[in-house]
Parts: sequence; structure tokens; C-alpha cells
Amino acid sequence: MRIWSDSFGDGDRIPAAHAFAAVDTAEHMRWSDNRNPHLAWDEVPNGTESLLLLCIDGDAPLSGADVNRADRMLAPAIARRDFFHWVLIDIPPSLRSIAEGAASAGVTPHGKPDAPLTVAAVDGARHALRQGLNDYTGWFAADPAMAGDYYGYDGPCPPWNDLHVHHYIFRLYALDEPHLALEGRFTGADALAALHGHILDEAQLIGSYTLYRA
Repeated sequence: MRIWSDSFGDGDRIPAAHAFAAVDTAEHMRWSDNRNPHLAWDEVPNGTESLLLLCIDGDAPLSGADVNRADRMLAPAIARRDFFHWVLIDIPPSLRSIAEGAASAGVTPHGKPDAPLTVAAVDGARHALRQGLNDYTGWFAADPAMAGDYYGYDGPCPPWNDLHVHHYIFRLYALDEPHLALEGRFTGADALAALHGHILDEAQLIGSYTLYRA
């Protein structure tokens, strides 16, 4: 199985149009277009009952104490963790692409609502895909201007004082189950736990992004 994007190449920098924030010379950063990138895939193995898509920043700081502070920089060697930017499950095998901007366009304070992502498959049928909570839900929890449940895609927003370039993994799993055992509010960690024992194949695409200006 393979996955690719017309929005950026594997290993390339993700364009600011697909990020939650972009560099701003006066204020360090500003909200960006936050459009999900185009994604497409093929060579789905026989026996696939559904697909699952995750977007993960594997370079998020473990602690937010020093994030976006002008008096210090985040060193590449600090402890880091996964930060989920997109959780999309129960994708039918007949679906082979998601258009740019289909899942997100612009930053939505308090998060996009809990609603299926409706897309058309190659046979013309329309499907409602289930979307999980991304990790901006926890990140903004203490910010009254932004707090809420963040469903669907919200793009990169690495700390502007981070010396380390962040890498964003768009990982697609082929599963032997048509519907994962997830109900109500679910997260990326919940999806990873649910797919164990059901993976037939997987593929990934990696892009990089930074807001740091030397």
C-alpha cells in the first residue's frame, strides 16, 4: 500500500496553507489557512474492510512550560511526545483520496463540531467518515478564547521558539474490520488501541514544518 499528496512531497516541508499557524514577522506567528492537504492512496490489500488515517506530530514537547517564550529556546534534545492532528476512521476501501480543504479550511476557535466528513468514492457513492478528537482539545483546554472539542483536521502549529523541526506523519492503516469498536468521543490514542490485531498493511507520508526564525 502507498500514500501520497499533491500538496507536498514525502520528506518535504508542508506549505503554510495546510498549517494551523504561519510565521509572522511582528508577532512570531499568526493563524493560517489550516486546510487539510490532498491525500491519495492505492495498492490496498485484498481483504481490507476499512482504512484508518492518522496525522501525528512525533516531535511535540512533553512539557508546555517553556513553549512560545521569548526568553528561552526549546532544544532538540528535550523530551517529546506524539500529538495527534487528525483521526479519521471507518474509511471504506472504495475511497482512494481526500481533496485538499475537504476536512478543514481556516482555524475554528473552540474547535470544529462533531460531524462526519462526507466524501465521494471512486464509484460515486458518498460516505460519511467518523472523525475523532485531535490533541488541540487538550492543548487549548485552559484558554477561554480557544477551549473546546477539536474534531477532524487541524494542522501544524509547532512552538515558535523550538529549534527542532517537527515532522508530521500521515499514516494510513488497512484493517480487517469495517467499523472499529469506538463510540462517542474518541482520540488518536483510542484509535491506536482499537486497531491492534486488525492491521493488514500500512503506509505513511512525512512532511516537516517549523515556525522558528533564526
